[in-house]
Parts: sequence; C-alpha cells; structure tokens
Amino acid sequence: MSADHYAPRRYEVRHETAYTYEQDVTTSFARACLRPRETPFQRIEDHTISISPTPDVLDEHTDLFGNHSHYVEIQTPHTALVVIKRSIVEVAFEPVDLDALDAWTVADAAAAVARDADADPLERAIFMMPSDLVELSPPVAAFARTLLWPERPLGQAIRAVFHDIYTNFTYAKGATSVSTTLPELLEARGGVCQDFAHLAVGCFRSVGLPARYVSGYIETYAPPGQVKLAGSDATHAWASVLVPGGRWVDLDPTNDHLADSRYITTAWGRDFRDVSPLKGVIFTEGKKSTLKVGVDVIPLGD
Repeated sequence: MSADHYAPRRYEVRHETAYTYEQDVTTSFARACLRPRETPFQRIEDHTISISPTPDVLDEHTDLFGNHSHYVEIQTPHTALVVIKRSIVEVAFEPVDLDALDAWTVADAAAAVARDADADPLERAIFMMPSDLVELSPPVAAFARTLLWPERPLGQAIRAVFHDIYTNFTYAKGATSVSTTLPELLEARGGVCQDFAHLAVGCFRSVGLPARYVSGYIETYAPPGQVKLAGSDATHAWASVLVPGGRWVDLDPTNDHLADSRYITTAWGRDFRDVSPLKGVIFTEGKKSTLKVGVDVIPLGD
C-alpha cells in the first residue's frame, strides 16, 4: 500500500437518485441514509440534500448506530422523485500495522475484545450477532475457519480475509441481488462489493470478533488515456473488524487492501439493510418504474 494513499484528502461527493414512474405516485414514504458521518478519520465540511418534489415532511435523526437518517414524506402526486446529495469531506486514515496485530492469535483477540471493560457492551453484542444478510450458518462458519483458525496470528488472518475473498471470488455485476444470502454467495463464488463485505463480516463474527458493514464511496480513476465520465462513480461497501485496544480496522475485500484516505464513509450497520441510501414505500396504480443513479467523487485541493 502506497503511503501516499494515507495522506489527508478532500473530496466533493455528489450522489443523485432519480425515480421515474409510469403513473402518479400519490404518497411516498422514504428513509434516506445519505449524510456522511464524522469518524476519527473523517471530518464533514459541508452537506446538503435537495429533494423534488418538495417533501411535506423532512426530518433528520441519529439512528442506533450513530448514522444520520432522514425521514421523507411526500403527499404531492408526482411521476418523478429526485434526491440529490452533495458533501465536502476531509479524510485522513491512519495506517494499520497488521504485523503488530500478530501479537494476538485469532482466539486470543476474540477473548481480549470480549473482556475489554472500556468497550460498549451493546455495540459489541450488536456487531457479533447474525443479521438479515449476515447469517452465521454452518457453511459460513466452515468458510471462516479456512481463514481464521484459532491459532492464526490476527494480522495474518485479517490480511487473509480481504485477499482470499478478492482472489477466489469473481466481481460480477448482476450475479447477485440485495437479498442474496451468504450460502448462495459461497456457492456462486461471484458477486459485488456488498456481497464481499457481508462475507468478510460473517467470517469475523463467526470466530467471535465484532464486525460491521460500512457503506460509502471510494475515489476511482479513468482508464489510461480516457477521461473520467460525470456520474460514473458508485457507492461502495467494505467491512470493519474490532481488534484488541478498541480500534476498528477497515478492510476492502473487493480491492484487496485495507481502507485508506481514498475511502469516504457514509454509514455503518449490521448489513446493507441498515444503511441503504434510499428505501421506502410508494402508493401508485402504476406497475413500472425506472431508477437512475449518478455518483461523482471529486478530489479537491487544500
């Protein structure tokens, strides 16, 4: 990993979600998880959300996990819904010394985290339990044991999780859906960042290490000789595991490395369903709708 990737960075993030409906939607209720959160490695300079049509109710609260959550209610009949988020963030991840984490084995680390008196017991329990999209079934536990056996040094084990998923699973858009289970993923051996993050989380939870699903963005680059197209970025997902000492270590099995200052965190939870950018219920006689999403992650100067 280049040390430059840990240098402080500033980004503007634009995220537009546009639904078009074949007939009027008379009422729309939605939850949006779009405002980036402050973290030890991230500061939010500015953030705005605009919604069309103008909501009758727009309320913001902090959820169980500390994420910013918006409740949206629209009573005006409409055939299009557009939600635009714009944020300016500063990111400065601190490098993780995986070799130093080899001072613990996987089993020792799980025991140390479990008896840490300074840890939040509720948070630890929430991120240890199975969730809707991270079931801790026998196939998941068996896969986890191939990477995280009890005597394996912790740093090596964390590296194995992101590297082996990257190596042995194929990135394939359309191979899975938002409801794909981990046993289905293990059978198919192909998916997207959401699936690989869920699998990494499931591996750590299976061996007694709390782990969470992280949603956000990553800076991407145009192929050599090409210009990066507007709206061509996308949301991203990765995993985070709690290690002795209370630090959460963020790792990206889709890209085979730890997270760094190119990663912009929006929210975290037990799995994707806790941090979906936009979800809800609509009332309409129409049967069809279209969805268009455009994301731009724009590096800024000092």
